[in-house]
Amino acid sequence: MAGHTSIPGQDRRRRRQGILRASGLQSVHVAPETGPRGDVLVLVFLRGGMDGLHVVPAHGDPHFRPNRPTLAPPEPGRPGGVVDLDGHFGLHPDLAPLSELFAAKELALVHASGSPDRTLSHFEAMQTAERGVSDGESVATGWLARHLNSAPSRSDSPMRAVAISDTLPKSLEGALGALAVNSIAEYRLRVPDHWGTGFTSLLTQLYGGGDDSLAAAGRNTLRLAHRLESLVASAYQPAGGATYPGGAVGDGLKEVARLIKADVGLEIAQVDLGGWDAHAVQSALVAPLMEQLGRGLRAFHADLGDRMRTVTVVAMSEFGRRVQENAGAGTDHGRGTVTLVLGGGIRGGRVYGRWPGLAPAQLDTDGNLRVTTDFRDILAEIVAQRLGNPRLSSVFPNHTARFLGLADPS
Repeated sequence: MAGHTSIPGQDRRRRRQGILRASGLQSVHVAPETGPRGDVLVLVFLRGGMDGLHVVPAHGDPHFRPNRPTLAPPEPGRPGGVVDLDGHFGLHPDLAPLSELFAAKELALVHASGSPDRTLSHFEAMQTAERGVSDGESVATGWLARHLNSAPSRSDSPMRAVAISDTLPKSLEGALGALAVNSIAEYRLRVPDHWGTGFTSLLTQLYGGGDDSLAAAGRNTLRLAHRLESLVASAYQPAGGATYPGGAVGDGLKEVARLIKADVGLEIAQVDLGGWDAHAVQSALVAPLMEQLGRGLRAFHADLGDRMRTVTVVAMSEFGRRVQENAGAGTDHGRGTVTLVLGGGIRGGRVYGRWPGLAPAQLDTDGNLRVTTDFRDILAEIVAQRLGNPRLSSVFPNHTARFLGLADPS
């Protein structure tokens, strides 16, 4: 086979395009060294309707315990009791590892937050949350995709956005350069077996010269592939004494930390944790999830160390649960929940949002905690302040955001 120097320019481009299509790299047009303008955003989606009153109990509200005689943990100061935060709100004891981050003012909580969706359907509510729209509004793209596509200064990485998942979440649908992988070991050149071991040499030969965008894409992708291969070749050792828990969140956050440290140009990462739909025996069902979430976020923070100055983590759910527990010691679908925001640029140590109260007259007509903070207000502030994207009308169409003041400008 002739070397690339003897192939006319047009034929060379055709051959490169054919190889890119065969190897699955035809959508790559960027350079991994160019990083994002603002923070790396890590979205932890808590699927199934996470009970915000269980995770962050409003123990100072006089109507909290009467509504939850079985589910409410003991008062602060008692064995297995609530970890008090401010005299009114606390953390469930299974989330105790996060109390240090709250005290260090790097963790903020937004209570009575949620989606405009009123159907209380998991499918509809998740669609609304991941699309970033109002109840009943239909769009083809996710809010994270619209941020990536409208960002003033884009990363040039083939791994600009990564979901640690089998499938791409709806929040990233429509994004250029978004991938779904279970681990970074899965990111590799896909080539037919019969091409043999000389394929990489052929790629290097084909893309070694030329200044067109396709040649640059080939060289950049090869560099990224080599970088990731070197990462996979050695066992990952978290820093800062971090020990990640097993499970979806622990494993996922460890992969994300590894990518952030590798400087591959990552801007967005999403990790999912399902299983929060606890209509019965809620305490037993969600205890391991809370332990994963608390330990996972704490380990991620310790592992990244100083890098947390340019990382923001948001943990959110599609809706909350009813205020009153049901006869099965569980809770049914509700509205308001709690959103967790973590990072070096976050004004933590506070519980944000207007608390509507738990008295019967303060609940909605279905007995739910009212939503007083639209989740888009939280996300829009992070997009503008921490991700450096002022084009909020593109990210959250038909919504005028009201910032809570929880994020410093990046």
